[in-house]
Amino acid sequence: MKSYKIACIPGDGIGKEVIPAGQTVLQALADTLKQFSFEFSAFDWGGDYYRQHGVMMPEDGLNALYDKDAILFGSAGDPDIADHITLWGLRLKICQGLDQYANVRPTRILPGIDAPLKRCQPKDLDWVIVRENSEGEYSGVGGRVHQGHPLEAATDVSMMTRAGVERIMRFAFALAQSRPRKLLTVITKSNAQRHAMVMWDEIAVEIAKEFPDVTWDKELVDAATARMVNKPATLDTIVATNLHADILSDLAAALAGSLGIAPTGNIDPERRYPSMFEPIHGSAFDIMGKGLANPIGTFWCAVMLLSHLGEDHAASLLMQAIEKVTADTSLHTGDLGGTATTAQVTDAVCNHIRSLGNAQKAA
Repeated sequence: MKSYKIACIPGDGIGKEVIPAGQTVLQALADTLKQFSFEFSAFDWGGDYYRQHGVMMPEDGLNALYDKDAILFGSAGDPDIADHITLWGLRLKICQGLDQYANVRPTRILPGIDAPLKRCQPKDLDWVIVRENSEGEYSGVGGRVHQGHPLEAATDVSMMTRAGVERIMRFAFALAQSRPRKLLTVITKSNAQRHAMVMWDEIAVEIAKEFPDVTWDKELVDAATARMVNKPATLDTIVATNLHADILSDLAAALAGSLGIAPTGNIDPERRYPSMFEPIHGSAFDIMGKGLANPIGTFWCAVMLLSHLGEDHAASLLMQAIEKVTADTSLHTGDLGGTATTAQVTDAVCNHIRSLGNAQKAA
């Protein structure tokens, strides 16, 4: 029997509630299917760790992650700590340190979810957004001088490399090729950003030649926001820079009904290091500790984690359980207009895992 080592980093806020819920669901899968097991390791990194040690995670913390098969991450963000400290000190330190250069965000309207696009059928919104996750606008290049004086200046430089753009384009084209529609939209802003984004466009043309069966087009990022709302069925796989995809993926999650149900995977496609899976909803301190957090995003992350590990049957079973729970409006949490608790949703998903798993065994 395979045993997988999973690092669990709840982080801040409701991450401390949804990550344990994710562990519970993964353990229910292992207990039901009896095809693999999990060895969970908990890490207390985040805002509380910062208050004690002055850093979000240990300087050598990455060493503790190298031997793990995957990472389940909650959120980084604390109202008492500057956002750039929580982001760069934890999430980005892990993503960049483990070269998780492909950020993958699936988006679709799950059963029972009241999405804001009333003219849109669920089949019309089934996207995967690929976000460049290692450079671009979040490369960290820049600085501040003459702070506090009238001539104070600050810069953040968007740094793109040919190697970085080639690998994310190749990943996105390959992902599009694996999906039924074989359709890719490359997001750009080369009309205004005439150096790095022009290189981005040129490399897209080059990589496209390697995938003749993929139909692709190019869209300016501002026009893409309107297209996502007005013509969602024209999109399938989307690739964008670090900043552009960060914004578009939150819009995508909102169009699908709630940021509380949206997952993301920070992937090292070459599998040199463990990949990290996280819900995108943030730390949500306003509901922390109340048992009201929606764990569906974390459960969908677990689906992605299982698929990454090659456990496709378990991933499919878990997704079926998730869809049965979202279809039941009595199990909707507050972000979906309901009153269900984190524990109630978690218990319901576990019950469906057991019933679906046992039914499959009996068949």
